Amino acid sequence: MKNIQIIDGADNCTYSIFSIEDDAFQIIFPNEQDVEFIEDLHARVGEEKLLELLTPVWKRPVNKKNVHGIHGTLFYQLKIKKRYYPTKKEQEMVSNYIR
Repeated sequence: MKNIQIIDGADNCTYSIFSIEDDAFQIIFPNEQDVEFIEDLHARVGEEKLLELLTPVWKRPVNKKNVHGIHGTLFYQLKIKKRYYPTKKEQEMVSNYIR
């Protein structure tokens, strides 16, 4: 099992963490990427597969106090952030500051 963080465009977003099966994680985050946008995932796998992948996830919230690693981030309603993640790998994020 892996943990994914969900970030959406709502002002009251809680940055929730959910547990996901390894095989579903690999479909959502292929090629060692750890960032995905729901619009891209939907375009890649289609509506039926998207529901198959994510429906079980919503039943497995993880209390942040008990999290041992976040393995991926799934953005909802935040297409504007795509410019910061051209490779969809957090370590390669484009930012306004130098690390």
